[in-house]
Amino acid sequence: MSEPELIGGREGGLGRLTLNRPQALGALTLGMCRAMIAALTEWRKDPSVMAVMIDHAGERGFCAGGDIRMLAESGAGDGAAAFEFFHTEYRLDHLISVYPKPVIAIMDGVTMGGGVGISLPARWRIATERTRFAMPETGIGLFPDVGAGWWLPRLPGRTGLWLALTGARLEAADCKATHIATDVVSSSDLPGLKAALAADPAHAHRIIRDHHADLGPPPLTKLRRQIDRLFAGDSLEAVFAALEADTGHWAKAQLEAIRPKSPMSAKVSFRLLAGGLAPASLAEDLVTEYRLARRIVQSHDFLEGVRAVIVDKDNAPRWSPDTLAGMTDAMTDALFAPLAPGEEWTPLPDA
Repeated sequence: MSEPELIGGREGGLGRLTLNRPQALGALTLGMCRAMIAALTEWRKDPSVMAVMIDHAGERGFCAGGDIRMLAESGAGDGAAAFEFFHTEYRLDHLISVYPKPVIAIMDGVTMGGGVGISLPARWRIATERTRFAMPETGIGLFPDVGAGWWLPRLPGRTGLWLALTGARLEAADCKATHIATDVVSSSDLPGLKAALAADPAHAHRIIRDHHADLGPPPLTKLRRQIDRLFAGDSLEAVFAALEADTGHWAKAQLEAIRPKSPMSAKVSFRLLAGGLAPASLAEDLVTEYRLARRIVQSHDFLEGVRAVIVDKDNAPRWSPDTLAGMTDAMTDALFAPLAPGEEWTPLPDA
């Protein structure tokens, strides 16, 4: 018999959800999202459950995102399976954000896409020296979702926009400095931490603090001034102009990171994070992101991005439009427009 994709269970007063797809770096499936929602719903009503921990099997990745191949296959057809996945995944992310009991996410290893969605809403977010945090969606014609429009603008300065446009990766010290992670623990200390949490979940904060590891100064500190200056423009074109006018090596490296991305994805990401939308809540942001997800999952750029990066791996996507000028405001407006009645995203009825 095959291993379950999600291992859920109780360890005393601790509810535990273990992502069990190490060969796929913990990437989420619809079944995993449904199972997590079911477990969280059950434990919410159980007074003997005092906290919930989300971790993963294996050592390479907490969660690298969602099932991209499935999304592309669905997007190439009627999109129904992709729509259902996004709707359910976003409900899970929102549920964690409003959950009445402490949720602890162990962000050990690769934490991207869907892994960001289930970790950033958690009360405690624990990074290790193996953590690699990123939102690289623009490289496959998608956009940073799972609440990125709510969480990333809340990072210091223009850090969130920089992450979204470049796909840059952060390690543990930077995650702590930007408040992506609340705590840092050595990976070798995780078994002891998890055992202590299972033994006394009511004192999770003290236990996590007692397992703190110092991984040195965050490298990002030296870049913050450049990030805030170069990514401060009120349009994506202004950001490009600032980067092109700067003669420094770092600015040139950022241009080299952004230019190969989908112009559509870059324009959408800029508006979502820095276009003045200012959602009043995570739920309001997820309504917007679901509109984008439904449309973009069936777009040329997403299907082409998956082909180039994941299927054929030639890393030579042919974007359409292939320039920022070709991606007009009217085209961007259409992606953000409300859906038809009955199609909009909604949170769980009891959340």
